[in-house]
Amino acid sequence: MCKESKPRHLWSPSQFTNANRVRPLPKQMSVTSCRCIQKAWLASRVIPRHRGSYLMPGAHRPINEANIRLALTITRGCAFDLFIVLWSLHPVRTTLMMIINVVRGFFPAFRGYSQAMIVDELQNLISSGCFTWSRLLKLLVAEIFRRAMETAIDSFASANENVVHDSVRFFVEYQQIAQRLRLDIPTLADPVVRDCLQESDLFVRSFNGMGGFGLLSPFDFVQILAQISELASHLWVLLTLTGGSTHMGALLLSILSALLPLFLSRCGLTPSHPDLAYTSKEARTAERQEKLRNLAYNDAHRPEVLLFGLGPWILHSWASARKSMMYDERLSPLNQSTLPQILHQINVSDLLFALQNIPLLLMFQSSSASLGSLALYRSSIQSVVYTVGNLVNTARMAFQSIFLMGAFCAAMNIKPRLTPPSEDAEKYPSSPNGMKIEARHLSYTYPGCKEPSLKDVTFSLEAGESLAIVGYNGSGKSTLAKVLLRIIDFDQGDLLVNGVDIRRLTPSEYHRHITTVFQGFSKYSSTVRENVGLGYVPNMQSPAAIEHAMRLGGSDTFVGSLPNGIKTKLDASGFEFMPYSPVSGHGTMASRLQHGLSGGEWQRLAVSRAFMRADRPEVDLLLFDEPTSSLDGCVQNKIFDTIDQISRSPQGEKTKTVIFITHRLSTARRADKIAMMENGTITEFGSHDDLLKKGGSYATLYRASV
Repeated sequence: MCKESKPRHLWSPSQFTNANRVRPLPKQMSVTSCRCIQKAWLASRVIPRHRGSYLMPGAHRPINEANIRLALTITRGCAFDLFIVLWSLHPVRTTLMMIINVVRGFFPAFRGYSQAMIVDELQNLISSGCFTWSRLLKLLVAEIFRRAMETAIDSFASANENVVHDSVRFFVEYQQIAQRLRLDIPTLADPVVRDCLQESDLFVRSFNGMGGFGLLSPFDFVQILAQISELASHLWVLLTLTGGSTHMGALLLSILSALLPLFLSRCGLTPSHPDLAYTSKEARTAERQEKLRNLAYNDAHRPEVLLFGLGPWILHSWASARKSMMYDERLSPLNQSTLPQILHQINVSDLLFALQNIPLLLMFQSSSASLGSLALYRSSIQSVVYTVGNLVNTARMAFQSIFLMGAFCAAMNIKPRLTPPSEDAEKYPSSPNGMKIEARHLSYTYPGCKEPSLKDVTFSLEAGESLAIVGYNGSGKSTLAKVLLRIIDFDQGDLLVNGVDIRRLTPSEYHRHITTVFQGFSKYSSTVRENVGLGYVPNMQSPAAIEHAMRLGGSDTFVGSLPNGIKTKLDASGFEFMPYSPVSGHGTMASRLQHGLSGGEWQRLAVSRAFMRADRPEVDLLLFDEPTSSLDGCVQNKIFDTIDQISRSPQGEKTKTVIFITHRLSTARRADKIAMMENGTITEFGSHDDLLKKGGSYATLYRASV
């Protein structure tokens, strides 16, 4: 098996584009700026003293001088542009949200000040002997009115924030999904791109209100403004309550004693949760553990897991990786018994509380001190400490979110590798007789493999001709098909389509002129209509088009017997029922609404899907990779008769080029040309009769199959 190799290069400048964004970034967001963001993001993931090793996607970056510089680079490169794009979705509401959040930061101090006034009034009324319920009632009504106004503002602010966050969340999720759909297989095969997309996903998830899990979206940054305004208001209250050197000294003593735990944690005298900086070994162990877990839970791998008896091996390997992680965690300084942890066992909160009471005793000596002012003083001190702690935590989260934002901006500017630059792109050269294909010395090696899958492949196919590709397993037939379909690129050589270099054609435009059946075709847990109609989405809602495609592909013979015809929901797992998900009140299984199909039935649906667009005038190439491997000879002949009929005009002239891969050499005789592949190259090319006369590998293989 081929092992995935580390990327030998970063993204090239041509891989960045602004063309596919729904809301393009401002002009200053140049290719150079995008490259700086991507380089800064990648540099932040490098594990110190471990060249070539990177933090796992989503791991926290240590707060150090180097990462602070990288964070500033990312912030300068994309923060303002991204904020402007998000702000433009709801300019008025977004501005209002920021203003209200700053104003709400003053509410706690104002609330404490209002309550202190009530306490002072009560103290004066009682001490003066002129206590009246009417005066007390007025104070309570004023307090109730204040709280009602505060609640109304909070309710309006929450409703306004929901509107803003919903629109922003939809926008970033749409951008992320659209970008993923644009990227091709060679781009997604790059480990750096995959990691970037994974951290970009985390950034998108931060808009779902998941700040408690260490994610902070750009709009959550208003929390910092609110906390700063709250901190400022409490400090102002404290300054108004203190005066003179004695009281100022008491104030500083209170603040320092309250902030002492924060300083102790920063100095390492109290346990804290360190940044998740993985070493190279820990990263590999964690990645292996997660891969083994996915292998155990992924239903797509279940048949081979059972067939090859991989269960005990997966379980044992996962247990070893998990134990290794647990052992490393036990050895970490966080879990070792050290002097700071022993000191932490001493309950210092009582000592700090006593220190904070000293200023209260000093204030009691003043004749101007009152119960309300003392209560306000005490609550303000605690609020200052609480706000500072929240501000520090929010700042730490914001620091980590900068790198996720950098990943998002970099990911949004990745260009599919197979898409040519706009200045080099050419329109697809249509031909009334099909697609002419010229391959010259094509070579291709899968990433991480030493041996090429294609080696010096050369052939020419005229427009309207049919080609059968035959050979032993592993000879490169399916790889050649993917290259011809522009699913993967080739490393060397030239591939011309109607005389134009295929690398100058936009893949999406090129694919409009092709229909295909892959050897590993997709099975969708959806209706028959959608399984077939996905071959040509514009006609998906046309019953006539669906029925025509099913008739051509031979799937109409069994679809009519399904419970709901083309509306029957299919179970792509291949099972009729699943023993879970009971429907409440009915005692049946939800999955019973899905119908299972045999391998041959699924294959006929896949062929019908290809026939949804096969007879359209813009389609010039029909490529089928083992389209009848699970079908009997009668159905096979019918499908190939249909292919031949579709590839001709009503007058019998060839209008489409046909390429099919097959192991059945009796079928290969139908083709105008036959390509015999061995060890990744075409060793023989010609008609069936010519290759038999030649007496080479094809003749030997054909005689052995007859």
